Amino acid sequence: MSASATLKIKRLNASQSDFPEQLQALLAWESVSDSKVNQVVDAILADVRERGDAAVVEYTNKFDLTQVSDIAQLQLNHKQLQDALNRISDTERKALIAAAARVRRFHERQADKSWQYTDDDGTVLGQKVTPLDKVGIYVPGGKASYPSSVLMNAIPAKVAGVSDIIMVVPTPNGQLNDLVLAAAAIAGVDQVFTIGGAQAIAALAYGTASIPKVDKITGPGNIFVATAKKAVFGLVGIDMIAGPSEILIIADGKTDPDWLAMDLFSQAEHDQQAQSILVCPDPQYMDKVAAAMQKLLPTLERSDIITESINSRAAFIQVDSLEQAIEVSNLVAPEHLELSVAEPQKLVDSVRHAGAIFMGRYTAEALGDYCAGPNHVLPTSGTARFSSPLGVYDFQKRSSIVYFTEQSASDVGPIASVLARGEGLTAHARSAEYRIKD
Repeated sequence: MSASATLKIKRLNASQSDFPEQLQALLAWESVSDSKVNQVVDAILADVRERGDAAVVEYTNKFDLTQVSDIAQLQLNHKQLQDALNRISDTERKALIAAAARVRRFHERQADKSWQYTDDDGTVLGQKVTPLDKVGIYVPGGKASYPSSVLMNAIPAKVAGVSDIIMVVPTPNGQLNDLVLAAAAIAGVDQVFTIGGAQAIAALAYGTASIPKVDKITGPGNIFVATAKKAVFGLVGIDMIAGPSEILIIADGKTDPDWLAMDLFSQAEHDQQAQSILVCPDPQYMDKVAAAMQKLLPTLERSDIITESINSRAAFIQVDSLEQAIEVSNLVAPEHLELSVAEPQKLVDSVRHAGAIFMGRYTAEALGDYCAGPNHVLPTSGTARFSSPLGVYDFQKRSSIVYFTEQSASDVGPIASVLARGEGLTAHARSAEYRIKD
């Protein structure tokens, strides 16, 4: 496919009677995998669980085209991370440090603290907040490398107090990415292994002689990684099953069309399944954005990926008003929502479902990907209806605290007794009744 390919963007109208069906068809995406992918992943998981390091080495050589004989060759030490930080340009180093500082400042406000209170009857109740011990973060490698993903996964974990962060990152053909390793140095990653795919997820979930078993795995990956994460969930925690990246822009028709064209492209260039949607009450303005997209497409390195993404999954949706635009957005529950309007604050209260909300003409979603501060690991494929961005809270767990005095145990015991006997659980009832004073 050439860079001069024609973009064919679907047009929908939210006022048409069949719009709900059209929207559902537009958003349809198979969330994880087919039976063949499941079979491959299951075999890899079982093999790594059985043979540990040896299996990890074999799969890494096979899929990443490397030639290593020992797991030690796939582990990087702190000096190698620091050397990478020293090798990158001053401009890159300053950008990474500045981004890390902004991400850290934001996430420091999220940290939960333990609390307790004493009830009127003397009962002490509370919640103890504890960081996870070990966390594995998966950083994609291959089509593109993502130092920003290192910052967004590792920094909240560090703020939460996680003591051991193990990063896995595939290195096809053994090629290390200095920006990714530099980001690991800045974020305080504790261990790095240059492995990827389902074998990396298996190693983190089960543990091997060299790779620690973790409590939770976070970070995006390809369909094999997503399938593996789904398979090991329960043995370890995971952040989410991430689908393709997506953006929905609500526009009032006054933003420079070139800006919105590039905002739509910013998601489409991730991969062919990414989704870009523009919602606007002005069809003539949408024509201008479409023309800007066609004009700007040949200037982009990933134009082939963008073209396939736009032609297969993008849409322009005409609405009667900005209020109806919000209704459409709430149906979509997008990962990224841009409110490219004059007064975004008037709309934001009506937004019920969105991973992140970017307010105003000057707030490009790309700023959120790198350095705004909030996390860029966001719910996709409509899951913003019930889930949230990755945060410090994902790396902390909460334990309830309960303390009864002799008197309060006697006072509250009859309540437990009545309810336990109502459920037919006699031992529960008698356990409480033993502590009731005569």
